[in-house]
Amino acid sequence: MDAALKQQIIDILKDHRTMTVATLRPDGWPQATTVGYAHDGLTLYFLCGKDSQKAANLAEDDRVSVTIDRDTDQVMDIKGLSMAAHATRIADPAEGRKAIKLLFSRYPEQKNIPFEAPSAEDVALFRLEPVVISVLDYSKGFAHTDLVTL
Repeated sequence: MDAALKQQIIDILKDHRTMTVATLRPDGWPQATTVGYAHDGLTLYFLCGKDSQKAANLAEDDRVSVTIDRDTDQVMDIKGLSMAAHATRIADPAEGRKAIKLLFSRYPEQKNIPFEAPSAEDVALFRLEPVVISVLDYSKGFAHTDLVTL
């Protein structure tokens, strides 16, 4: 991947705080939900409830699809990412603390969190390692996509 395309991916990751993550349910149907995320380079982190459907789905199949984008009133302004990734539940306490810190640092304007930030032991934390990234940039042409395989 060239440096300019990697920087475009990083910029999109920096400019957004939510993503849609799709997991596979036991019946084979995909389940897509919106979650907050943080990133360290191209590695993404998110959390969910320990007993959530997402956590159960990922315990059975680590494959996810992710989209990151923003609503725009001009079609040719559409920019975003679509990824195929593997999700790993974080078991290492140090990595869990790092992920929690990264996640909550995404909201610096949040003055009063209405609850105490969860500890890594209280939630299911996941690390996503992308395998394929599709970079959508309509400013380069209608439905323009650059495909990156990692």
